[in-house]
Amino acid sequence: EVQLVESGGGLVQAGGSLRLSCAASGFVFDDYAIGWFRQAPGKEREGVSYISSSDRSTYYADSVKGRFTISGDNAKNAAHLQMDSLKPEDTAVYYCRMTVGGIHIYWGQGTQVTVSS
Repeated sequence: EVQLVESGGGLVQAGGSLRLSCAASGFVFDDYAIGWFRQAPGKEREGVSYISSSDRSTYYADSVKGRFTISGDNAKNAAHLQMDSLKPEDTAVYYCRMTVGGIHIYWGQGTQVTVSS
C-alpha cells in the first residue's frame, strides 16, 4: 500500500520561511506528479504547486509564484516545497498529493502551516 509521509510545517512570522517534505513509501514509481494542495478554514482545497517526475515540469498557483519553490527527488519518490516570504494568507493545512500514471491519487495526512502577522 502506498503511503505519503509529510514533514515540515509549523508556526512562523510573516516574512519567514518553512520547508515541507513529502515522500512515498511502499512502491517505487517511474511516472508520477507530486505536490501540495492547501485548505484554509472555511475555504475550498486549492492546488499550490506540483512537479512531474518525467520532465520536471512544475506548476505554481499565482498566489505563491516567486515565493515558493518545489523540487523533486525521483530516487526517493519525494518532493520538497520551500516556502519563503510567507504571508498570513498562506495559513492552511497543506496536503501532499501524488498522482501516479495520471490515474491513481494518493494523499498525505496534512500538516499545519500558520503564519502570524
